[in-house]
Amino acid sequence: MTNALSRLLASRDWLMADGATGTNLFNMGLESGEPPEFWNVDHPDRIRALYRGAVEAGSDIFLTNSFGANASRLALHNAAGRAYELSRIAAELGREVADAAGREVVVAGSVGPTGEIMEPVGALSHARAVEMFEETARGLKDGGADVLWVETISAPEEFRAAAEAFANVDMPWCGTMSFDTAGRTMMGVTSSGLAQLVQELPHPPLAFGANCGTGASDLLRTVLGFAAENTGLPIIAKGNAGIPKYHEGHIHYDGTPDLMAEYAVMARDAGARIIGGCCGTMPEHLRAMREALETRPRGPAPSLDEIAAKIGPFSSDSDGTGDTGDAPKRQRRGRRRG
Repeated sequence: MTNALSRLLASRDWLMADGATGTNLFNMGLESGEPPEFWNVDHPDRIRALYRGAVEAGSDIFLTNSFGANASRLALHNAAGRAYELSRIAAELGREVADAAGREVVVAGSVGPTGEIMEPVGALSHARAVEMFEETARGLKDGGADVLWVETISAPEEFRAAAEAFANVDMPWCGTMSFDTAGRTMMGVTSSGLAQLVQELPHPPLAFGANCGTGASDLLRTVLGFAAENTGLPIIAKGNAGIPKYHEGHIHYDGTPDLMAEYAVMARDAGARIIGGCCGTMPEHLRAMREALETRPRGPAPSLDEIAAKIGPFSSDSDGTGDTGDAPKRQRRGRRRG
């Protein structure tokens, strides 16, 4: 094991990842509809500040500002040809911050979905998806990323395409899906389905898990599902900081630092080894999470009732696998947007 993430996983029981990219950048002035990736060139100091915020709050891993840096998404802004450039610069800025941290910090090259639907349901071919993912991956590799990190995926076909692209550029990687539809991804993948998928890949990830989705409660239930599959791979948990609320023209997440600290400890006890936040997670949340992980002793895996009592109700009665376990019937919440 020679890469940075593998070294840390070999020496630590848990690692803390970062928080939100979009939420933090909106607080810095990013406008709705503006591609965050353009800021890698236009406002590099703000991107460095984003990365430093996570590192100074205690993150061992942070994701680069390259989630939408693929030809398909950038084409919406007449910038399809900039995928490699914007990915490379995102990683270069991350490398600067990590190398100045005074401790080993992993630069994870964020790779988001293409935004298209793959064949046979949609028009995107496997070959074209691999080509797009590979372009982004090469930029991140050349910029100095330690590991690639595909996230917020819903379709197994897209997950496979990303894995193939990462093999083509000879890079270690991690992968998470977003479980936001009654315990399943938008394309119907369950926690057990993803656990099976990662074990079948010719170029498997170093770690796998869930990010975003609905609230942190649902994500914790999904983590328990991963742990039950006993894949032997480290599990990733990156839950949203509460539930989105629309207030005065902006989306705000209602999760407090104390709630995210509780979530972090529960994620660890549920079986996750890489724990971070997603939408709404700010440096103050990360600091509380880090302190809780360092000071609170490990406990047994939480029950669904304990999760609901401490974090909040589930958005559905089932985790998508057909087994409701000990989850009582709970009031449904609306699906998260964006």
